[in-house]
Amino acid sequence: MRVLVILLALFWPLSAQAVQPDEMLSDPVLEARAQALDHELRCVLCRSESIASSNADWAADARVIVRELLSDGASDQQVKDFFVARYGDYVLMKPRVSGANIALWLAGPVLFLLVLLALVLRARRRGVATADPLSADELAEVERLTRD
Repeated sequence: MRVLVILLALFWPLSAQAVQPDEMLSDPVLEARAQALDHELRCVLCRSESIASSNADWAADARVIVRELLSDGASDQQVKDFFVARYGDYVLMKPRVSGANIALWLAGPVLFLLVLLALVLRARRRGVATADPLSADELAEVERLTRD
C-alpha cells in the first residue's frame, strides 16, 4: 500500500494538463468545447500526445488558435478542418477513415489474414507428404512383426 501511495505521489504531477490559465476563455461553455478539442488534436512535435497534455510551444500556440477560432464563432468541425488543412489527417488523434487512410486501416488485418492463410496452406502441404512404397523385405518385416 505504501508503494502505491508513493507512486501516486510521484506521478500525480504528470497528469496535470498543459493548458495555462492565461489561455483559458472566460466563457465556460466555450472553454469546455476548447478543452474537448484540445484532446482531439495531436501535437505535431510530440506525436503521441494531444495538445491538451503537451508542453511544446507548438501545442501552446495550437491551444490559443483553437480558442481564437471558437471565440470567432467557428464550429468544432471547422476548427478540426482548420488544422487538417494545414497538417493533414495526422493532426487528429482519431484519424478519419476515408481516402488513403482506408488502405492503412485495412493493411494490418489483411496482412494478418494473408500470413494466416499461408501458414495453414503450408501446414496442409506438410501433412500430405507421400511415402515411398515399401520394398519386399520391408513388407516381410511388417508381416513378421504383426504376427508376433
